[in-house]
Amino acid sequence: MTMGKPLPHDSAPLHVTGQARYLDDLPLPAGTLHAAFGLSTCAHGTITAIDLSAVHSAPGVVKVYAAADFPEMPDCSPSTHDEPLLATGEVHYLGQPVFLVIADTHLNARKAARLGKITYAERPALLTVDDALAANSRFESGPIIWAKGDAATAIANAPQVIEGTMEVGGQEHFYLEGQIAAALPQEDGVHIYSSTQHPTEIQHKVAHALHLPMSAVRVETRRMGGGFGGKESQGNALAIACAIAARDLNRPCKLRYDRDDDMMITGKRHDLRINYRTGIDAEGRILGIDFTHLIRCGWAQDLSLAVADRAMLHADNCYHLPDIRIESHRLKTNTQSATAYRGFGGPQGIVGIERVIDHIAHALKKDPNAIRKLNYYRAAGPTGPGTGHRIGSTYSPANSAPQTTPYFMEVEDFIGQDITDALEKSSNYAARRAEIAAWNSTNPILKRGLAFTPVKFGISFTLTWLNQAGALVHVYQDGSIHLNHGGTEMGQGLNQKVAQVAASVFGVDTAQVKITATDTAKVPNTSATAASSGADMNGMAAQNACQIIRDRMADFLADKLGSRANDIRFENGQVHAGAQSYPFAQVASWAYQARISLSSTGFYATPKITWDRVKGQGRPFLYFAYGAAVTEVVIDTLTGENRILRTDILHDAGTSLNPALDIGQVEGAYVQGAGWLTTEELVWNAKGALTTHAPSTYKIPACSDRPPIFNVALWDEPNREDTVGKSKAVGEPPFNLGISAFLALSDAIAACGDGSRYPNLNAPATPERILMAVQAQRHV
Repeated sequence: MTMGKPLPHDSAPLHVTGQARYLDDLPLPAGTLHAAFGLSTCAHGTITAIDLSAVHSAPGVVKVYAAADFPEMPDCSPSTHDEPLLATGEVHYLGQPVFLVIADTHLNARKAARLGKITYAERPALLTVDDALAANSRFESGPIIWAKGDAATAIANAPQVIEGTMEVGGQEHFYLEGQIAAALPQEDGVHIYSSTQHPTEIQHKVAHALHLPMSAVRVETRRMGGGFGGKESQGNALAIACAIAARDLNRPCKLRYDRDDDMMITGKRHDLRINYRTGIDAEGRILGIDFTHLIRCGWAQDLSLAVADRAMLHADNCYHLPDIRIESHRLKTNTQSATAYRGFGGPQGIVGIERVIDHIAHALKKDPNAIRKLNYYRAAGPTGPGTGHRIGSTYSPANSAPQTTPYFMEVEDFIGQDITDALEKSSNYAARRAEIAAWNSTNPILKRGLAFTPVKFGISFTLTWLNQAGALVHVYQDGSIHLNHGGTEMGQGLNQKVAQVAASVFGVDTAQVKITATDTAKVPNTSATAASSGADMNGMAAQNACQIIRDRMADFLADKLGSRANDIRFENGQVHAGAQSYPFAQVASWAYQARISLSSTGFYATPKITWDRVKGQGRPFLYFAYGAAVTEVVIDTLTGENRILRTDILHDAGTSLNPALDIGQVEGAYVQGAGWLTTEELVWNAKGALTTHAPSTYKIPACSDRPPIFNVALWDEPNREDTVGKSKAVGEPPFNLGISAFLALSDAIAACGDGSRYPNLNAPATPERILMAVQAQRHV
């Protein structure tokens, strides 16, 4: 049984030696052309003149495309067909592609793209949520409102009301491998190589642009050098551009964004403003709560509606909120079109309620964890709600009516209380809070802070039909196994996990299973590797295909030996039939010679999910993944400089398919989440130009920013739902644990004052913002 073993990433040796082939490493045919976009220098305006003569005559240029060259402009949008490949008359953000250059080299294409002369009649640019609200510029006719109970009445009748506003910044994906695609013309279509999380989306958009059936477009993705959601829809433009040039010129074509172009063109995490108002009782129990999300979506819709929905879906996090109203504004601005990013809106929802909990605790002068526990969902019993009492939980048989989320989904599996209790103990939380308070009372310059963040994260796509996956498995006559599935590998170890699933079904070593590049010609109609669903869905599809072949082999061997198929076992590279055993390869060879099919497709569709996004009601998730983190920080009150000193994490991965990979995912997610809320600041100037568009001006966390004491453990309890190996998704949920770093900074800032003023820290909590918050505390 290889499922559950902490095996290394299948490409680890290639990664560390530099031998792993990414798209830009693939040898393409001689004569391959290179493309580059000419970009708008205006955030909002009408193109009045365009002079590309210098571009045409630049060294190495083979062809130049502008909007006038297309009878019908190809569309790059993953949703509502509002993203033309090139600007058509108007530009909507600074950095929008206006023309396309095809040249003999990458450098010549880039140099030529800078020579275009475009004249604009500039128009006022909407750059902020306030600008968009004033202009009523939005992607839906009005705000989306979901409600449960009567929040207004509950707040009005509450003994105390807490309210506030929080600004939460966006985030650049900063994948190490930038956006890239290549197209090879074929006699009957086109072959696309793309660094994408969604090969079928690329296939669909290229087919539409070329007026071909999807069957004439083959998309292949071996691996990505990171994705984080940034390659779910943002790769469409590159693949379409390459495909058009390849077909038009009958030569292969490649397009790779350099880092500056990548950051100027592509979307980022949605930033937002969160307004909150909550009524509480004397103990800190939330009686009613009202949230308003003002979300900056950028110039095109992209995936913004689903992202904003998920922010609303996670506005409760771990807390039972019987009377709640959530109002969400999806605002259209003249900035890059915000897009998918790890967590897909969930972190934006979770940070809001965690801010509320922290604010309540400060107002009541209580430990925030006391407020959390008071408001937690009731814990599930050992085998489900209403079946018994778990030690340390808040479950009680006398109060067993199912509790529901703000969208009326029953919470059947809440283990947040148990994880909290365990992590408080293992991290020595209570004693450290007391020790930090004592430190802060005698140290005027350096202040320390400690914070706890729990997570409840829903797993499934909220667009129901995306919850499906396929796989293709071949067993060869020598016993080797070829597997292809619809998921994409971006460093997270998906292929290793799926290989372990297949190996476990056949009872062989994982080394016998070869997974090849994701390929739309092998597995069709794939969903994006997103929503933390890669292993859940593709693992189940692969398991289904392997079980079909294994059962055929078992039936064949049982018939050959005159035994029963139920008595056949596949273990340790052998096929056991009673007292007899045969090498797996021998049985495969016999089955082949007996004309038994050793190939099968597999399929999986996530069960139980129903969702009505208009009403905001249903069961959008199969299950929840849980976790918690305790983070300790220190700030320099003279400069705002800060450090994470220690982090303790306990995260729920169900019965982990691969603990080594999952712990790595948790560690990376935490650091990325902390970076979002602390160091990573996106800055646009008054003209709408992104000024932080390179590593020199945009600071992602480095190795030195990770906590020197970093304790990560997995909560070892099987998933209650029937997932592959009883595991749980682990890609996105732990990203939210980084919120604890932000709250710890707020805790340290609060120690600079007399307790009368809540810090009201905004994110990202850069040294400048920390210093300003410290000064505000000291000048109450």
